[in-house]
Amino acid sequence: MEILAKRLKALRESRRIYQREMAEQLGLSFRGYQGYETNQTEPKLATLIAIADYYHVSIDYLVGRTDDPNINR
Repeated sequence: MEILAKRLKALRESRRIYQREMAEQLGLSFRGYQGYETNQTEPKLATLIAIADYYHVSIDYLVGRTDDPNINR
């Protein structure tokens, strides 16, 4: 999903976090996380939930179902 890749990168960069740091936070390999941001692979549901929790955004926002990143609006 291209929108997921773009939003992951934008969220990470807005917090000035490196890909390697984000991978460590999620318990993933650097290459594994990098694949999400380059749209080469998609995260499993558990990883998607962890990413949404980390950034305090909704999964719907991450996958492009809404442009509102806020949860429960």
